[in-house]
Amino acid sequence: MTTSRTVPAPDFVGYPAVRRGIRAVLAPRPGAHARPVPACPEWTVADLLGHLVEIAERVLVRHGGTPPAPAADLLDRWDAVGELLDPLLAGAGGRSGEIMVMDAYTHELDLCAALGVPPPAEHAALAASFDVLVRGLSGSIGRRGLPALRLRTTDGEEWVAGDGDPVATVTAPAHDLYRALAGRRSLAQLTALDWSAAPEPWLPAFSWGPFSPPPHPGV
Repeated sequence: MTTSRTVPAPDFVGYPAVRRGIRAVLAPRPGAHARPVPACPEWTVADLLGHLVEIAERVLVRHGGTPPAPAADLLDRWDAVGELLDPLLAGAGGRSGEIMVMDAYTHELDLCAALGVPPPAEHAALAASFDVLVRGLSGSIGRRGLPALRLRTTDGEEWVAGDGDPVATVTAPAHDLYRALAGRRSLAQLTALDWSAAPEPWLPAFSWGPFSPPPHPGV
């Protein structure tokens, strides 16, 4: 349940914003494709881009599209797929690709962290991606029979994860809270956030779907 937050942009707005953001990070760093991505163990930047292209092609086919001929450059290939996919997402109502958008935006942040680039201060994909992650945490809290938890950014946006009235609140800057929800913060980092109650009951709930706290501090 959401209590106060920015209205999410549709996926056909957020998704091209991620593509532009990643291209802007990589364009001045032509030798970065072989660099490791610490948030995705065993992946290089090229592996991350290959993953994004593969996901986009799957979603394109699911929406009835046909992937274009492969391009030599992964960014060019991703853009070519995206240009076909964006109007299909728009025609589907602007929410059918929200998990793909969340995945891509999360990896944009992974890329920024890997290359020492500050994360974007604002992003069209942020609000929708936050909502996807809060729903995931909410389901995890419910499956574990835990009471609801309020999530609050230091800018004042709020969500409630779980059912019923929240019995505790965790507060953090938006970037840190997002990274915590996306499995990019260790248990020690989660514990160090501003909690209104002992955090231990909720820490297991941060492991759900593809996400779990890493063994070492994340960035």
